[in-house]
Amino acid sequence: MKQPVKNIELEQAVFAARQDNFNELAVAVFNFQYQHNYIYGQYCNALHINPASVRHITHIPFLPISFFKTHTVVTTNFNAETIFESSGTTGAVNSKHNVKSTEVYKKSFVKTFEHFYGGFQNKCILGLLPSYLERGHSSLVYMVEEFIQQSRHKHSGFYLYDFEKLHSTLLHNEILKQSTLLIGVTYALLDFAAQFPMQLRNTIVMETGGMKGRREELTRQQVHEQLQKKLGVPLIHSEYGMTELLSQAYSKGDGIFHCPAWMQVLIREEDDPFAIADSSLLTKKPKSGCVNVIDLANLYSCSFIATEDAGKLYPDGSFEVLGRTDNSDIRGCSLMIM
Repeated sequence: MKQPVKNIELEQAVFAARQDNFNELAVAVFNFQYQHNYIYGQYCNALHINPASVRHITHIPFLPISFFKTHTVVTTNFNAETIFESSGTTGAVNSKHNVKSTEVYKKSFVKTFEHFYGGFQNKCILGLLPSYLERGHSSLVYMVEEFIQQSRHKHSGFYLYDFEKLHSTLLHNEILKQSTLLIGVTYALLDFAAQFPMQLRNTIVMETGGMKGRREELTRQQVHEQLQKKLGVPLIHSEYGMTELLSQAYSKGDGIFHCPAWMQVLIREEDDPFAIADSSLLTKKPKSGCVNVIDLANLYSCSFIATEDAGKLYPDGSFEVLGRTDNSDIRGCSLMIM
């Protein structure tokens, strides 16, 4: 079945988002999801929200991320092309994200990566995501697998627990001065670095978060310091994403994340979830609180998510992740107290 023309036009507008039209576009997506997402519509109605009064992103209701554990959060009716599932501790209820179009997801993460890191050609992509590969249904694995395919480098691939092979590949690439991205879950990178310390000069090391109770809890600064020392790199890059979203933010080493044009982070007060600030409301000082995410690429799910992360928002729209909010579930994507 073909998508209605209006939906296609909204998709196209999302990936052409600019700072000067983001608010207008976000309000349009809000109205689309209010009308065509039963769960989100019911949530807005329970809050007595009049859609006609929503004219700014700070007026938009943000759906608590826990709804993805208890409800099917979809906009329009469709058969999902895939269902991503969150990681979690044993016995925990995992979030499920019904994805209408994997092509929309690919477009989002490819355009974002290329914006921050350039094209995939001439890059070797090495994935160290053992626990995610083992459980399956991971949006992170799906993304990195596509990176590997697009790189077309003969040594690109997942290395699971084969640290010796990963070590030899990195050494080989260093000798050839091959541009390399090593992207991994935090605990696996720490384990690898402890066993195979080395000096990397042509490799970006990127952590995706995730301790999963396998190691002593460390701050992000402590993690980065250990990896920098053991792997001989000046900075550790980071990726911020989650099962419930279709977009990611990246940090190039200072713990400060930046979003693609169709994604923004806002901050809500811890004791008042409806007191929300965006970067335009800040002057010279950053604002700390709980993280809300607008992900306009998440058009057929929910683009307005109240996460369980604590963070700090800066006037230029960049942000830090400070840890988890109180009473939130422990999840593999972010087990560190920052």
